[in-house]
Amino acid sequence: MSTATLDWKQKPHFMGLLLGGFALLVCVLVALGAKWTDPLIALRTQEDTQKLLDQVIPAELYDTAPTKEPFDLTLDGQTVQGFRARKAGQVTAVALFAETQGYGGTIRLLLGIDAQGVLTGVRVLSHSETPGLGDKIQTNKSDWILGFAGLSLGNPDEQGWHVKKDGGQFDSFTGATITPRAMVKGVHETLTLFAKHSAELLDSKE
Repeated sequence: MSTATLDWKQKPHFMGLLLGGFALLVCVLVALGAKWTDPLIALRTQEDTQKLLDQVIPAELYDTAPTKEPFDLTLDGQTVQGFRARKAGQVTAVALFAETQGYGGTIRLLLGIDAQGVLTGVRVLSHSETPGLGDKIQTNKSDWILGFAGLSLGNPDEQGWHVKKDGGQFDSFTGATITPRAMVKGVHETLTLFAKHSAELLDSKE
């Protein structure tokens, strides 16, 4: 055998260098891939978030996309997250994330509230309610949740913020009272929080 011929068994360190070089190349390719794809993923996420916000905050209320101004506040010992909508520099509405306990577990909500404390929209982000009963809180199952738009703490009054079975104005679902009751409670509690902390929620100076 020529001395110029590589004998893998006699030169194991060469294999180590080769594998190390291959691993380095993979790391470089992964890093470059992330550099190219991360901005695209961030853009897609922002677009998806904006589509969701469009369902709870009317476009005429802002001239700057709410996704440009997310916020994270601690109010009454709890973390409150959301987005501010501005028009001509003034905050005209906020979108707030909220949770309430339904029949099947936590129901995650997104509420749009204008600067006067009036609901501009409510949507369910996730839930574990019973299919065919409690899932009527979804817009693709029922238009029940659309009834929150235009309401506020004073409209209806305190008693009105209950399902009809409890003396309020909100319809229940046949065979599923717990879910709409939880929804009404969650929305009312979020409106109450907004009213109590409107100065912080409507002001970007945190």
